[in-house]
Amino acid sequence: MRAAVGDRLHIHGRNVGNADHLGQILEVRGADGAPPYLVKFNDGHESLIVPGPDCVVEHEPQ
Repeated sequence: MRAAVGDRLHIHGRNVGNADHLGQILEVRGADGAPPYLVKFNDGHESLIVPGPDCVVEHEPQ
């Protein structure tokens, strides 16, 4: 998984009825776009994330 600052991280809900989480990547701390990522979510909280298989990086258009 590769990301850049400004990309969006989309975490899919794991169970039926659980909402997806969307956030903007503020920092990429791994080498060459690799995780972990500092993400600011739509509800305002920030978290350091190592994405799992339920995550997708949505790249910003160039």
